[in-house]
Amino acid sequence: MGEERILKSLHQWEGEIKQYNTNDFERMYELWTQSMFHKIPDHYQQKFFELTDQWFLYTYAFLQGTSYQINAQERILQTARTFHDDIQNISDLKKLRVEQLTYLADQQLAKSRVYSFTQGGITGTGGWFLLGVDFPLMVTLNLRSVQLIGSSFGYDMNNPIEMVLALKVLHGGILPRRLKYEAWEELKRESSELETIMKYEALLTDHTWFEQPINQVFKTLAIVMFRKKLFQGIPLISVGIGAFSNYKLAKDVTDFAKHFYQYRHLNEHK
Repeated sequence: MGEERILKSLHQWEGEIKQYNTNDFERMYELWTQSMFHKIPDHYQQKFFELTDQWFLYTYAFLQGTSYQINAQERILQTARTFHDDIQNISDLKKLRVEQLTYLADQQLAKSRVYSFTQGGITGTGGWFLLGVDFPLMVTLNLRSVQLIGSSFGYDMNNPIEMVLALKVLHGGILPRRLKYEAWEELKRESSELETIMKYEALLTDHTWFEQPINQVFKTLAIVMFRKKLFQGIPLISVGIGAFSNYKLAKDVTDFAKHFYQYRHLNEHK
């Protein structure tokens, strides 16, 4: 019964991203960002995406080795043992039913959204240092969330294949809603061809990802613009902009990640 409910929810979510229609503003914004992107020489574009990929890979490896991440995985196992006392390691989580795994993942995504909301609100206070580190910190928090959601479904996130998949999941979650379905279909295809995924030499990031840094610039400008409008000494508008935008991105990424790992689990246990 629980599996049927989750499968129905998964199909409903998939239908929503498939049938999403862009409005006039989104189409105009897309054309503008594409125009801006094409003005950048090709070799600079290539260098930017290569450096971005390297940063993601290094950050992924760093996060997996932190005591904070290891402790979080141990807490997942402790919670899982309330369902099945024979759970010893992350791979044992696959013994659980999909609704139990979803419960474990929901705990992680709830924490992620709180962290992102808080981090965005702190950034909204307008300090230049906080504004400067907002984007990498925001992406790092969401990458960590994807890792923990994957772990919650019993996947060894230290495995190079799982690393590539997790980074692609992050990429799909960050994309604008109008582009998510294409990324979703590509992930479904690649998850069924795991033995060949490491042979692909394509970059993890591409021009579709370019919109997020531009959105970040506009968010920063909005925070700076309103940071002097104080209410009892607090720049509430700037704090609200930072908190809401970071929360929204965290919600998009964690929803995408949860649905992907639900799909994988169900597909592997047909």
